[in-house]
Amino acid sequence: MRRLGLRTRVIAAFAVGALLLAASMALVSYELTRRSLIDERERTALRAAYFDATVVRAGIDTDTPDVVEVLRSLDTGGGRRPVLHLNGEWYGRNADPGITTAIPADLRRVVASGEPAVQRVLVDGQPALVVGVPLSPTATFFEVNSLRELEQTFDVLALALTTVAVLVAGSGAALGWYATRHGLRPLTAVADAAEKIAAGDFTARLDPATDPDLTRLSSSFNQMVDRLAHRIERDRRFAADVSHELRSPLQTLAAAASVLARRREHQDERTAIAAGLVADEIDRFQRLVNDLIDLARSDQPAHRAPVDVVALARDACHTLDLPASLVRLAPDVPATWQVERRRVAQILVNLLDNAVTYGGGPTTLLLSRDGGVGVIEVEDDGPGVPVEDREVIFDRFVRGRAAHTRGAGDGTGLGLALVAQHAAAHTGHVTVTDRPGGGARFRVTLPESLT
Repeated sequence: MRRLGLRTRVIAAFAVGALLLAASMALVSYELTRRSLIDERERTALRAAYFDATVVRAGIDTDTPDVVEVLRSLDTGGGRRPVLHLNGEWYGRNADPGITTAIPADLRRVVASGEPAVQRVLVDGQPALVVGVPLSPTATFFEVNSLRELEQTFDVLALALTTVAVLVAGSGAALGWYATRHGLRPLTAVADAAEKIAAGDFTARLDPATDPDLTRLSSSFNQMVDRLAHRIERDRRFAADVSHELRSPLQTLAAAASVLARRREHQDERTAIAAGLVADEIDRFQRLVNDLIDLARSDQPAHRAPVDVVALARDACHTLDLPASLVRLAPDVPATWQVERRRVAQILVNLLDNAVTYGGGPTTLLLSRDGGVGVIEVEDDGPGVPVEDREVIFDRFVRGRAAHTRGAGDGTGLGLALVAQHAAAHTGHVTVTDRPGGGARFRVTLPESLT
């Protein structure tokens, strides 16, 4: 299961905390309000029942009382229904047997024993409050008070408090979003600076004055970048100095090898073969030195400009005496890309040269797209690249491990390392996979090269 991000977790924590707090306050408020209203309603019902009981007692304290008329004379409104139990008979204002059956037997016994009592019951599925008042040994008065309006009030109150709780939870989530947006802004700045540095821009720095609490982080980050940039610059300068120092003796050796090559007809067979091998190795050494110099210059971000990559690919084929028909442009892909011409030219030449030297020759050079990303693919007809070597061959200064596995004898990984560096300068990357039918497929992605 994928772990939630920090921002999501903080927002969720704010929302859940706000919801729990709001729910707790809502429950407490609901319970306190409910008890208060019920207590007040019971007190009101008791006062009204005692008053009505006094009227009924006076009305039936005659020789021939009209009980029904006495009950009808009570001002009970629509919420109270009086009932009188006199000499074993039930009397009501209207013929409603449901009222008498709703009065619990326990409540009747308590009131009949001479004690007033109150109990909540259900009448026709609706809540009600029954108040019993003893009038005499043979008469007890009951008043059934409807609590329907009170229950409706509780429902409205519960809905209102639930709505408030949900709104508070939403407000908590909004507050969490705002807090994370501003609280994580320094981390966003660090991430942006790290991305620029990864792309080769070692001028990226954090402003220590942005947040006093993060001054130490900013200073430490800037110091780390300074040391990293210094070390990379030192390594680059060393590689460039060594390469330049090697150029002069290599040029001398190349000139001597050229003289030997011109005098091949005056040499015996073994000497001519040896001279040819020396000339080939000198030529390979010169290419190696040129690759080292390019690697020493390749850590800077690419300077993009419109470039006709189709023409550039055909020029690369011409440089290596390969047919221009190898170059294919995928449908709906523009021929002009936003890239740095020198870097892409080096990518194309090195990939083709790798295919010629180690892969049995290239079969296709395809220029395609993946969204707004330009893609260069070179397929060869060689033995392919083992899975364990597919990352190694793009590392800097890795000597011929993958070249050995592809049957190339000794060689270096500098050409493909240079491809990886030029792709990284465009914030892209390189991969190698198997080609259907055999061989290898080298794939270079160049983000934001297509519009």
